[in-house]
Amino acid sequence: MNIEAIKHRLSNVPLFRELTEDELTPIIKIAQNRYYKQKMYVFMQGDSLDRVFFIHSGKVKIYKSDYSGKEQIVSVLEAGEMFPHAGFFRKGHYPAHAVIMEDAKIIMIPIAKFEEILIAYPELSIKLFRVLGEKIVDLQKRLEEQMLHNTYEQIIMLLLRLSKTNGQKVNESYKLTTHFTNKELANMIGTSRETVSRTINYLKKKNCITTDTNGMYLLDPHLLHQELFSVKNA
Repeated sequence: MNIEAIKHRLSNVPLFRELTEDELTPIIKIAQNRYYKQKMYVFMQGDSLDRVFFIHSGKVKIYKSDYSGKEQIVSVLEAGEMFPHAGFFRKGHYPAHAVIMEDAKIIMIPIAKFEEILIAYPELSIKLFRVLGEKIVDLQKRLEEQMLHNTYEQIIMLLLRLSKTNGQKVNESYKLTTHFTNKELANMIGTSRETVSRTINYLKKKNCITTDTNGMYLLDPHLLHQELFSVKNA
């Protein structure tokens, strides 16, 4: 990946989108690029936290694991996204694993050097706080979903969330651009693969979910919202 490619990608990351070319230049100078094959780890939970990453192409799965090895998927990130978001404001270790789902080109920036740029450009720090604020709101919503809704409702809400974060609009539906297994969907909300499988099949019967010729899910947000509303008011 050459300098122009790094510049193009960073200029389209929400955090840097409004920066001038002069403001972006020092960031480009400290950026390094890496190529990762599928199933390679960018970092593992517990590794020393010293770098932040931006996805140029490909997909990265962020997940946590407990002492028994049980996995909980935090998110699946695509081109233009950064990770980990906690990297700028905490010392110590990465709080989760980051593994490549699809071959990826990733831009890496040392946190120590990036912090020097944040000091030089205070407006960039404000933008970073906004991005982190959006992530905090998302995490709060997920917590509320687990506390206030049953598993069936949580699965519908998960599908609606994925239609926004990992979906592409196709007519009135959203096609998931990542092929999630039932086990992966279950790991996102802490339920069983069997429960997700039954729910997906039921939602297919109600035409809330269909699949394309490649087996990718097509989600109808209107019907999913309608189903969620009917369950809440049953």
